[in-house]
Amino acid sequence: MRRLLLSNDDGVHAPGLRALHDALLPHARLRVVAPDRDKSGASNSLTLSRPLALTALDNGFYSVDGTPADCVYLGVNGVWDEKPDLVISGINHGGNLGDDVLYSGTVAAAMEGRNLGMAAIAMSLVGARYFETAGRVAASLVGAAEQLSLPPRSLLNVNVPDLPWSEIQGFRVTRMGYRGPAARPLEVRDPRGRLRYWIAAVGENADDGPDTDFAAIEAGYVSITPLQTDLTRHAACDDVQDWLDALT
Repeated sequence: MRRLLLSNDDGVHAPGLRALHDALLPHARLRVVAPDRDKSGASNSLTLSRPLALTALDNGFYSVDGTPADCVYLGVNGVWDEKPDLVISGINHGGNLGDDVLYSGTVAAAMEGRNLGMAAIAMSLVGARYFETAGRVAASLVGAAEQLSLPPRSLLNVNVPDLPWSEIQGFRVTRMGYRGPAARPLEVRDPRGRLRYWIAAVGENADDGPDTDFAAIEAGYVSITPLQTDLTRHAACDDVQDWLDALT
Protein backbone atom coordinates (compact mmCIF):
# COMPACT_ATOMS: atom_id res chain seq x y z
CA MET A 1 0.00 0.00 0.00
CA ARG A 2 1.30 3.47 -0.87
CA ARG A 3 2.61 5.80 1.84
CA LEU A 4 1.20 9.33 1.82
CA LEU A 5 2.29 12.37 3.80
CA LEU A 6 -0.56 14.83 4.44
CA SER A 7 -0.07 18.44 5.48
CA ASN A 8 -1.77 21.82 5.11
CA ASP A 9 -1.54 25.50 6.04
CA ASP A 10 -4.88 25.89 7.87
CA GLY A 11 -3.55 24.00 10.89
CA VAL A 12 -3.64 20.47 12.24
CA HIS A 13 -7.22 20.83 13.53
CA ALA A 14 -8.69 22.15 10.25
CA PRO A 15 -11.75 20.32 8.88
CA GLY A 16 -10.22 20.10 5.42
CA LEU A 17 -7.26 18.11 6.70
CA ARG A 18 -9.57 15.69 8.50
CA ALA A 19 -11.69 15.33 5.34
CA LEU A 20 -8.59 14.59 3.28
CA HIS A 21 -7.41 12.01 5.81
CA ASP A 22 -10.78 10.25 5.93
CA ALA A 23 -11.09 10.17 2.13
CA LEU A 24 -7.62 8.69 1.62
CA LEU A 25 -7.48 6.30 4.58
CA PRO A 26 -8.96 3.33 2.63
CA HIS A 27 -6.41 3.81 -0.15
CA ALA A 28 -3.05 4.32 1.53
CA ARG A 29 -0.97 4.39 4.69
CA LEU A 30 -1.14 7.93 5.99
CA ARG A 31 1.05 10.18 8.10
CA VAL A 32 -0.28 13.63 8.98
CA VAL A 33 2.16 16.42 9.89
CA ALA A 34 0.66 19.92 9.97
CA PRO A 35 1.17 23.31 11.63
CA ASP A 36 -0.12 23.69 15.17
CA ARG A 37 -2.04 26.83 14.10
CA ASP A 38 -3.27 28.60 10.99
CA LYS A 39 -0.31 29.44 8.75
CA SER A 40 -2.21 30.63 5.68
CA GLY A 41 -0.07 32.86 3.48
CA ALA A 42 3.20 31.49 4.86
CA SER A 43 4.35 30.57 1.35
CA ASN A 44 7.63 28.62 1.21
CA SER A 45 9.15 30.01 4.40
CA LEU A 46 11.24 27.75 6.64
CA THR A 47 11.91 28.33 10.34
CA LEU A 48 15.67 28.84 10.73
CA SER A 49 15.88 30.91 13.93
CA ARG A 50 14.93 28.18 16.43
CA PRO A 51 14.40 24.41 16.73
CA LEU A 52 11.00 22.94 15.94
CA ALA A 53 8.73 20.85 18.17
CA LEU A 54 7.06 17.79 16.65
CA THR A 55 4.12 16.77 18.86
CA ALA A 56 2.02 13.60 18.60
CA LEU A 57 -1.71 14.23 19.08
CA ASP A 58 -4.34 11.86 20.42
CA ASN A 59 -5.85 11.30 16.97
CA GLY A 60 -2.55 10.09 15.51
CA PHE A 61 -1.74 13.37 13.74
CA TYR A 62 1.47 15.29 14.42
CA SER A 63 1.67 19.05 14.90
CA VAL A 64 4.67 21.30 14.32
CA ASP A 65 5.17 24.79 15.75
CA GLY A 66 6.29 26.03 12.35
CA THR A 67 5.32 26.57 8.74
CA PRO A 68 3.78 24.20 6.18
CA ALA A 69 7.18 23.76 4.52
CA ASP A 70 8.68 22.92 7.94
CA CYS A 71 6.04 20.22 8.38
CA VAL A 72 6.79 18.51 5.09
CA TYR A 73 10.53 18.80 5.64
CA LEU A 74 10.16 16.99 8.98
CA GLY A 75 7.63 14.54 7.58
CA VAL A 76 10.07 13.46 4.88
CA ASN A 77 13.41 13.87 6.69
CA GLY A 78 12.37 13.56 10.32
CA VAL A 79 12.20 10.78 12.87
CA TRP A 80 10.63 8.10 10.66
CA ASP A 81 12.61 5.55 8.69
CA GLU A 82 10.14 5.25 5.80
CA LYS A 83 9.77 8.07 3.32
CA PRO A 84 6.40 8.75 1.69
CA ASP A 85 5.61 8.00 -1.93
CA LEU A 86 3.44 11.09 -2.34
CA VAL A 87 2.86 14.39 -0.51
CA ILE A 88 -0.66 15.84 -0.50
CA SER A 89 -1.37 19.25 0.99
CA GLY A 90 -4.88 20.42 1.89
CA ILE A 91 -7.76 20.42 1.70
CA ASN A 92 -7.40 24.17 1.87
CA HIS A 93 -10.31 26.28 3.12
CA GLY A 94 -10.58 28.52 0.04
CA GLY A 95 -9.15 28.45 -3.45
CA ASN A 96 -5.55 28.84 -4.54
CA LEU A 97 -6.11 30.23 -8.01
CA GLY A 98 -3.89 32.27 -10.30
CA ASP A 99 -1.04 34.02 -8.53
CA ASP A 100 -2.46 33.00 -5.14
CA VAL A 101 0.06 30.17 -5.45
CA LEU A 102 2.91 32.61 -4.77
CA TYR A 103 1.61 33.19 -1.23
CA SER A 104 -0.11 29.89 -0.51
CA GLY A 105 1.15 27.71 2.31
CA THR A 106 -0.92 24.88 0.83
CA VAL A 107 1.00 24.99 -2.43
CA ALA A 108 4.26 25.56 -0.53
CA ALA A 109 3.81 22.33 1.45
CA ALA A 110 3.39 20.40 -1.79
CA MET A 111 6.32 22.25 -3.31
CA GLU A 112 8.55 21.32 -0.38
CA GLY A 113 7.63 17.70 -0.98
CA ARG A 114 8.56 18.05 -4.63
CA ASN A 115 11.83 19.76 -3.70
CA LEU A 116 12.64 16.72 -1.55
CA GLY A 117 12.05 14.35 -4.45
CA MET A 118 8.43 13.34 -3.75
CA ALA A 119 5.49 13.48 -6.12
CA ALA A 120 3.17 16.18 -4.76
CA ILE A 121 -0.39 17.51 -5.04
CA ALA A 122 -1.91 20.67 -3.51
CA MET A 123 -5.68 20.42 -2.89
CA SER A 124 -7.98 23.42 -2.34
CA LEU A 125 -11.74 23.81 -2.03
CA VAL A 126 -12.97 27.10 -3.51
CA GLY A 127 -15.29 27.65 -0.56
CA ALA A 128 -15.88 26.00 2.80
CA ARG A 129 -18.86 23.63 2.54
CA TYR A 130 -18.26 20.54 0.42
CA PHE A 131 -15.00 19.14 1.75
CA GLU A 132 -16.36 15.66 1.00
CA THR A 133 -16.38 16.54 -2.70
CA ALA A 134 -12.74 17.62 -2.57
CA GLY A 135 -11.92 14.44 -0.65
CA ARG A 136 -13.45 12.32 -3.42
CA VAL A 137 -11.42 14.24 -5.99
CA ALA A 138 -8.26 13.59 -3.96
CA ALA A 139 -9.03 9.87 -3.73
CA SER A 140 -9.58 9.72 -7.49
CA LEU A 141 -6.26 11.39 -8.21
CA VAL A 142 -4.31 9.28 -5.72
CA GLY A 143 -5.76 6.13 -7.24
CA ALA A 144 -4.28 7.07 -10.62
CA ALA A 145 -1.11 8.87 -9.42
CA GLU A 146 1.25 6.03 -10.32
CA GLN A 147 0.27 6.40 -13.99
CA LEU A 148 1.15 10.13 -14.08
CA SER A 149 4.63 11.13 -15.22
CA LEU A 150 5.57 14.74 -14.44
CA PRO A 151 8.81 16.53 -15.31
CA PRO A 152 11.27 16.97 -12.42
CA ARG A 153 10.49 19.67 -9.83
CA SER A 154 6.84 20.00 -10.80
CA LEU A 155 3.57 19.39 -8.94
CA LEU A 156 -0.19 19.54 -9.39
CA ASN A 157 -2.29 22.40 -8.04
CA VAL A 158 -5.89 21.19 -7.75
CA ASN A 159 -8.87 23.48 -7.06
CA VAL A 160 -12.33 22.03 -6.51
CA PRO A 161 -15.61 23.96 -6.87
CA ASP A 162 -17.61 24.20 -3.64
CA LEU A 163 -20.39 21.97 -4.98
CA PRO A 164 -21.92 18.58 -4.22
CA TRP A 165 -20.19 15.73 -6.05
CA SER A 166 -23.23 15.30 -8.30
CA GLU A 167 -22.83 18.85 -9.62
CA ILE A 168 -19.15 18.61 -10.56
CA GLN A 169 -18.94 18.93 -14.34
CA GLY A 170 -15.64 17.10 -14.74
CA PHE A 171 -11.91 17.80 -14.72
CA ARG A 172 -9.94 20.34 -16.72
CA VAL A 173 -6.22 20.83 -17.17
CA THR A 174 -5.70 24.57 -16.79
CA ARG A 175 -3.10 27.29 -16.67
CA MET A 176 -2.76 29.89 -13.94
CA GLY A 177 -4.82 33.01 -14.39
CA TYR A 178 -3.69 36.31 -12.94
CA ARG A 179 -5.15 38.82 -10.54
CA GLY A 180 -4.89 42.57 -10.62
CA PRO A 181 -3.25 44.54 -7.79
CA ALA A 182 -4.57 43.91 -4.29
CA ALA A 183 -6.68 46.50 -2.52
CA ARG A 184 -5.09 49.03 -0.18
CA PRO A 185 -4.49 47.89 3.41
CA LEU A 186 -7.20 48.62 5.93
CA GLU A 187 -6.16 51.05 8.66
CA VAL A 188 -7.31 50.30 12.21
CA ARG A 189 -6.47 51.60 15.69
CA ASP A 190 -5.47 49.25 18.49
CA PRO A 191 -6.83 49.79 22.05
CA ARG A 192 -3.95 52.21 22.74
CA GLY A 193 -4.71 54.30 19.69
CA ARG A 194 -1.76 53.11 17.64
CA LEU A 195 -2.23 52.79 13.88
CA ARG A 196 -2.19 49.24 12.51
CA TYR A 197 -2.85 47.73 9.08
CA TRP A 198 -4.84 44.69 7.91
CA ILE A 199 -3.72 43.16 4.61
CA ALA A 200 -6.70 43.67 2.30
CA ALA A 201 -8.49 41.34 -0.09
CA VAL A 202 -6.84 39.96 -3.22
CA GLY A 203 -7.23 41.83 -6.48
CA GLU A 204 -9.90 41.22 -9.08
CA ASN A 205 -9.27 38.68 -11.85
CA ALA A 206 -7.11 40.26 -14.54
CA ASP A 207 -6.74 37.14 -16.70
CA ASP A 208 -9.55 34.62 -16.44
CA GLY A 209 -9.55 33.34 -20.02
CA PRO A 210 -11.28 30.08 -20.97
CA ASP A 211 -8.20 27.94 -20.34
CA THR A 212 -7.50 29.33 -16.85
CA ASP A 213 -8.13 27.90 -13.42
CA PHE A 214 -10.57 30.76 -12.74
CA ALA A 215 -12.72 29.84 -15.74
CA ALA A 216 -12.79 26.13 -14.89
CA ILE A 217 -14.02 26.78 -11.35
CA GLU A 218 -16.65 29.24 -12.57
CA ALA A 219 -17.99 26.55 -14.94
CA GLY A 220 -18.12 23.89 -12.20
CA TYR A 221 -15.02 21.92 -13.22
CA VAL A 222 -12.16 20.71 -11.07
CA SER A 223 -9.09 22.70 -12.11
CA ILE A 224 -5.75 20.84 -12.33
CA THR A 225 -2.75 23.04 -13.03
CA PRO A 226 0.76 21.58 -13.38
CA LEU A 227 3.21 23.94 -11.67
CA GLN A 228 6.98 24.16 -11.96
CA THR A 229 9.41 25.45 -9.39
CA ASP A 230 11.65 27.08 -12.01
CA LEU A 231 10.42 30.69 -12.08
CA THR A 232 12.90 31.76 -14.75
CA ARG A 233 11.26 33.75 -17.55
CA HIS A 234 13.28 32.01 -20.24
CA ALA A 235 11.71 33.99 -23.09
CA ALA A 236 13.09 37.21 -21.59
CA CYS A 237 16.71 36.08 -21.24
CA ASP A 238 17.77 37.36 -24.67
CA ASP A 239 16.13 40.74 -24.06
CA VAL A 240 17.90 41.11 -20.72
CA GLN A 241 21.21 40.14 -22.32
CA ASP A 242 20.72 42.75 -25.06
CA TRP A 243 19.94 45.33 -22.38
CA LEU A 244 23.11 44.45 -20.49
CA ASP A 245 25.19 44.52 -23.66
CA ALA A 246 23.92 48.04 -24.38
CA LEU A 247 25.17 49.21 -20.97
CA THR A 248 28.79 48.34 -21.78
